[in-house]
Amino acid sequence: MATIAKKYAEAIKKVDREKRYDMDEALDLLPQMTFAKFDETVELALRLGVDPRHADQMVRGSVALPNGLGKKVRVLVFAKGQKEKEAEEAGAEFVGAEDLIEKVQKGWLDFDKAIATPDVMGMVSKLGKILGPRGLMPNPKVGTVTFDIAKTVKEIKAGRVEFRVDKAGNLHIPVGKISFGKEKLLENVNSLLEAIVRLKPPSSKGTYVKGIAVCTTMSPGIKIDPAYVRNLSK
Repeated sequence: MATIAKKYAEAIKKVDREKRYDMDEALDLLPQMTFAKFDETVELALRLGVDPRHADQMVRGSVALPNGLGKKVRVLVFAKGQKEKEAEEAGAEFVGAEDLIEKVQKGWLDFDKAIATPDVMGMVSKLGKILGPRGLMPNPKVGTVTFDIAKTVKEIKAGRVEFRVDKAGNLHIPVGKISFGKEKLLENVNSLLEAIVRLKPPSSKGTYVKGIAVCTTMSPGIKIDPAYVRNLSK
């Protein structure tokens, strides 16, 4: 039988497992439950009333968080000509076309996000089996296939997050670091939730946000009252 670590067990005792908290309450409580020696990431988990098996109920998008994610993001840009220069000036760590494609094919994956201009996607598409399963493939649906390279690089490095509902209708998305404090975390959470609400599929019937919880990398989850999302969208 699995045993629960002492510090984790102590953190669990601080949460009423039957209660659905207001987001403000939860973010006040969260720092009291952290015990790791590093700056833990705060994550939001949602259960949506959608059936991702149907293409018209897929929830996928991105949002630039007002306070970022609190971590360095290594950006790779597949581009040629003037767009290469734009990417470099915007702060992209890796820029190129055929040379980078060959490098990735040989197993190099030392980057966190990939962007591509539409004119090179024909070449980049051959990397689908490598980048796709890792969530690194440039995709126009989340704004990573674009000619607006400078803006996209700056947004991603500043803390833009991408999200996609899984097969069970769930989302798991980082919203910052516990060191941000309540005010900054709340701004990030609200921006993310507003973006998710805007993406509700017209074909989705009934309750859209069925469940929501917030936690840190190591802490137990705190369940949030779904009414918080409904009130936020009014």
